[in-house]
This record gives sequence, C-alpha cells and structure tokens, in this order.
Amino acid sequence: MNGAPVAIVLMHYPVYDRNHRTVVSAITNLDIHDIARAARTFGLSRYYLITPANEQQRLAGQIIGHWQQGYGATYNPKRKVALDLVTVNSSLADVVRDVETEYGVAPRLVATGAAAAATVTYAGFREELRSSSIPHLLLFGTGWGLADEIMAAADVILPPVKGVGEYNHLSVRSAVAIILDRLFGE
Repeated sequence: MNGAPVAIVLMHYPVYDRNHRTVVSAITNLDIHDIARAARTFGLSRYYLITPANEQQRLAGQIIGHWQQGYGATYNPKRKVALDLVTVNSSLADVVRDVETEYGVAPRLVATGAAAAATVTYAGFREELRSSSIPHLLLFGTGWGLADEIMAAADVILPPVKGVGEYNHLSVRSAVAIILDRLFGE
C-alpha cells in the first residue's frame, strides 16, 4: 500500500453497552483472528487491541501466543503471519504515543460507528490516504460502539456501513472487512 501507514485499533474501552453505559467489553477469539487476517490482507501496518483489563490482556496474549509459537505456528503459518500484526495496549493514548514514537508525528484518528455522522466519503478518504505520509489509526468499537469522547477526538469520521433496512448491527469483524475493502480493495 502506498501513502500513509494505516493501523486498526479495536477498542474494548471506552465503549457503550446496550444501556449507553461506558464499559470494558470482552475480547473475543474471533475478532483477534479475523481482524488480524483482514489487516494483513489489506496491507495495514498494525492491529492494536485496547483493553485496560489485565485479565483480558492476558487472554489476548495467550490466544495470540498460541498461534505465534509452537504447535499453532506450525499448524497454520498464515495465521501466525497475520497475528504478528497484533499488539495489546491499555489505552488509545498508549497507542498514539507508540505511533508517534515510531513515525515522529501524531497519527490522525479515524472513527467509525453504525450511527456516526460522516465527515468524509470513502472515495475522499481513500485519496487522502494515498497522498499522505501521516500515520492513520482506524478506530473500531466493540459493544454498542465507541464512547462519545472518542468520536469527538476523531479527526475523520467514516460513513457507517448500512444495509437495506432498519436493522444495522454487524459484528465488528464484518464491519472492519467491509470498510477495509472500501478503502484498499481493487
């Protein structure tokens, strides 16, 4: 991929539950695997999992570790390559600091959400990525979406993925795959 380095950030905090309370959502095995595979397929630089919960960080580390060393790595080498992109962090601030240290400039934050009001089209944002050298972080929320303070901090808000009717509750891994295809697919 030419242009800006782009990474995925899957946020498990701060996100909302169904009652619009700020919570820490649970890490799921499928999100780790499937989003890592999508990130590798579309040439992203990294996949960050954010959770402040120590037990969830350990669980993610065990899942990732299983596929990076020993039997898992030899059983499915393609999964190992995808999971090499994954880093577990405690907060978005930690991720921003890591990216700033690596690239020497703060990343642009790009939020998504099923009910978000877009500030750019996919075509317009695709062009921005091609012509930029600034790193970008694609923020995805779990649970019932990113907390308002994350949406307010975003530099860019992508249009939501919409279906044909009122129902709009995709899994985050499905939304990630669709959005990555819109931004980086042929």
